[in-house]
Amino acid sequence: MSTSDSNCVDGASKSNDDDDVCDVNDKLQNMSMGVALSLCANCGKVGANNTCNKCKQVRYCNAVCKKVHKKKHKKQCEELIRLATEKRNEALKHADELHDIELFKQPPETKEDCPICFLCMPYLHTGRRYQACCGKVICSGCVYAPLYDDQGNEVDNEKCAFCRTPWPESDEEEIVKRYKKRVDLDDPIAINNLGCNYRDGKGNGRYGYTQNYTKALELFHRAAELGYTEAYLNIGCAYKYGEGIEVDMEKANYYYELAAMRGNVIARHNLGSMEVRSGNKCRALRHYMISARDGYADSLKMIQKMYLTVDKQQKPITQKHYNYIKHIWGRLRVPRGIKLPLHFSRSTVITNT
Repeated sequence: MSTSDSNCVDGASKSNDDDDVCDVNDKLQNMSMGVALSLCANCGKVGANNTCNKCKQVRYCNAVCKKVHKKKHKKQCEELIRLATEKRNEALKHADELHDIELFKQPPETKEDCPICFLCMPYLHTGRRYQACCGKVICSGCVYAPLYDDQGNEVDNEKCAFCRTPWPESDEEEIVKRYKKRVDLDDPIAINNLGCNYRDGKGNGRYGYTQNYTKALELFHRAAELGYTEAYLNIGCAYKYGEGIEVDMEKANYYYELAAMRGNVIARHNLGSMEVRSGNKCRALRHYMISARDGYADSLKMIQKMYLTVDKQQKPITQKHYNYIKHIWGRLRVPRGIKLPLHFSRSTVITNT
């Protein structure tokens, strides 16, 4: 064997020995820490399993030692509780900050294009229609657009604009069969629409479904698991208005946030309204700004209302906030007929930030 090979073997053996020594030291350190943690704070015996009821940090071997050591441990216990509370509050504050960063981040563009005209799909339900025959969402312009034959004569538009399947306007059984077929294929839009039919019932629903809130909520959860954003909105509404379940505003807010972070403007607008009722007008304004930037007109009207109505108990608007509003407003896609709410009194703005 060459000298270089022997040196390699010696180096490898030395490294293995060092690793073994480190492992032994770690084990001894862990054992010493375990023994120190299990020592009784009063008598020093090993194997103390009875902890302090308040701080949960100091151990005792029995209740007698705990009672004897109570006066000595009182100040230490209060300090440990204070440190634990500060640590927990800092962790909660940090978690809230991270959550707000994700919540108020501009959501991704979720609007799809119409598969026929390739124009951006509108947000309003009246601007698009789901076709149960092919599972496509088509804009209302293509749905109601007139059809012409090869000779240029207008024909009756009684077929799907995408797959050309005849649409049964009066045969509810055929429509229900098509919806069930799409549901069996795990179509999230069909599942969500079916849940809406069960939620609304015969009075406000379609196709003669009996009102069943429990079934509707199950379908909403199923559609949400498949990634349909509007299903989170429907679940939040169910918890907010107590549709088949007890009213729970915390869960309603949770599902609204899930929908808003996925780009649902109605859920974002609802979060703003909830913040207004809670008195957090700054957070409400941030929600309204995001949904208005995505073209939701109701949020734009709420921003206008917030700055046109001056509340005597409302804190004045800072100059920094005022400049931010002017900057963001220039980037909004303002619908026709809505004036910019920049004519509120400058006397409500303070210069000190």
